[in-house]
Amino acid sequence: MELSCKTKYALLALLELAAFYQKQEPLQIRQIAEKQNISDRYLEQLLATLRRGGLVKSQRGAKGGYLLAQEPWQITLLDLVKCLEGSEGLNQDGPQISTPEQAVVKEIWDEIDQHLKAQLETYNLQNLSEQRNNKQQVDLMYYI
Repeated sequence: MELSCKTKYALLALLELAAFYQKQEPLQIRQIAEKQNISDRYLEQLLATLRRGGLVKSQRGAKGGYLLAQEPWQITLLDLVKCLEGSEGLNQDGPQISTPEQAVVKEIWDEIDQHLKAQLETYNLQNLSEQRNNKQQVDLMYYI
């Protein structure tokens, strides 16, 4: 399975929001878009979907923007995929099973689906943020 571009971009935006979660400072769309090289208009659509899905919240006003709706450790990759792709994005129900071969194939895909969901559930914004921070430290050490 390959994640769609919208899921990848949404994950980049969520990681950006996770970096500011402790400060409880909302980030504006243009700030996230500039940092992650994402179109403002596309990011606006993604954040609206994430807001409807309960992953982010918006704050109005001059110092408004977007914040994570939950703590970073509570938002998993599975939550993100379900929000953007829907639960049917993971398990593809096919045609009616009428042969033993179709039954075998369905069992295999169901098993793969369960493993995929379990794997997506193990990653959350907190541990992805920590991985990003570790990579930034390594990059800093390289240039010193």
